[in-house]
Amino acid sequence: MLKFLAKGEVSKGHCEDEPMEPILEDAVAGDVALINKLDVQCDLKKLGDTLKESLEREEKKKGKPAKKEDAKEVTQSQEREELGSGEPSRSVEVRATPQPGKGADLSKPPCRKAKEIRKERKRLKLMQQNPAGEPLGVQAQRGPKTEPQQPRSLEELIFESLPENASHKLEVRVVRSSPPSSQFKATMLESYQVYKRYQMVIHNHSPDEPTVSQVRLVPVSWEDAAFTSSFSQSLSLYVKYQVAVHRDPPEECGKTEFTGFLCTSPLEPENPPNGPDCGYGSFHQQYWLDGKIIAVGVIDILPYCVSSVYLYYDPDYSFLSLGVYSALREIAFTRQLHEKVPQLSYYYMGFYIHSCPKMRYKGHYRPSDLLCPETYVWVPIEQCLPSLENSKYCRFNQDPEAADEGRSKDPDRLRVFHKKAIVPYGVYRRQQQDPGEEAAVRQYASLVGQACAERMLLLRS
Repeated sequence: MLKFLAKGEVSKGHCEDEPMEPILEDAVAGDVALINKLDVQCDLKKLGDTLKESLEREEKKKGKPAKKEDAKEVTQSQEREELGSGEPSRSVEVRATPQPGKGADLSKPPCRKAKEIRKERKRLKLMQQNPAGEPLGVQAQRGPKTEPQQPRSLEELIFESLPENASHKLEVRVVRSSPPSSQFKATMLESYQVYKRYQMVIHNHSPDEPTVSQVRLVPVSWEDAAFTSSFSQSLSLYVKYQVAVHRDPPEECGKTEFTGFLCTSPLEPENPPNGPDCGYGSFHQQYWLDGKIIAVGVIDILPYCVSSVYLYYDPDYSFLSLGVYSALREIAFTRQLHEKVPQLSYYYMGFYIHSCPKMRYKGHYRPSDLLCPETYVWVPIEQCLPSLENSKYCRFNQDPEAADEGRSKDPDRLRVFHKKAIVPYGVYRRQQQDPGEEAAVRQYASLVGQACAERMLLLRS
């Protein structure tokens, strides 16, 4: 990269005249040469002694004294062939001829291949250049040993300064993408063109292949442009889903039913400074594929949780398992919100009906808890399933002494909205004096609990 930026050169691989690893044969040349030289000297000395003894025996058999001149010449020939000069021995000058039928001619050295002789010459030469016998075969050819270069740090490699007349200039910018900054908007088209070309060349995508599948979070509000512009398409998808999946008659899936069921919410939108960027309230999470909506997940974003209300999808895409996919997307979305708002840490999937096959899928996501209907404590679903196999209704809390700690203890303190005024139920009861209504109010208080009864308003006309 640096060579390309500075000089415009493109590297084609390792340089051929600089091998990456030393040659093993040259690295050990000094030691091998020293051993071979000693072996040659030992063989020549042994050969000379053997020849001398053989000649003396022959002369004794003939009754003649051995010729000292011949032995002397053999010894001198050996001395002349001593390998002090570094050249290997090729022949030994011996005038005496052995008698026929005595085996191999011991006056001549054993036959050797020319290749082995050349190797021996090279080793002896390297040994002469390095009398100490150190294995410096490679260094003897390249020159004196140099100190190895210290490894460079990542910062030194990346931020190395370039010459002023560099052929290219590389600039790395960090641009905020969400919310999009002015720099991001200015370079959006150029960045998309690079992305599109990359997908076509590297991943072999066709030019007309859709590259964007979107999941949009749309507030349920008629004042929101995204909600109103997609309302007609979302309504058509809802009708198609209800008729195909739940077998509802088309007349029961009109605009009024759809609006009252999934568009009208009692939650007021809030955008506190310490809350998520999208705020709190009711939302439609739309799944767009190739420019059209194929699924919509209705969710409520609350201060402590994300509550999954409903999902409807295009039956033509049922092979995509959109129910499972949307649940996983909502779990991942909850985790993203948790990073921004730590107290928002739960994902609610709604009611779990064990006897209904369409509801059992909710128990496949772990870890998961079910709320005990009597003590209102969360119990791991693994502990609840055996009881649900035996009975449709059961108490999950195994402690017989446990009770609902948040139960209504003083119904007179619950708040009632009557005639545009908020009064405690004790005051309202004394004013109305209707014994038949007291049972309904007490049932309401037992269901919502003491804390909620004091925070909520019970409407009475």
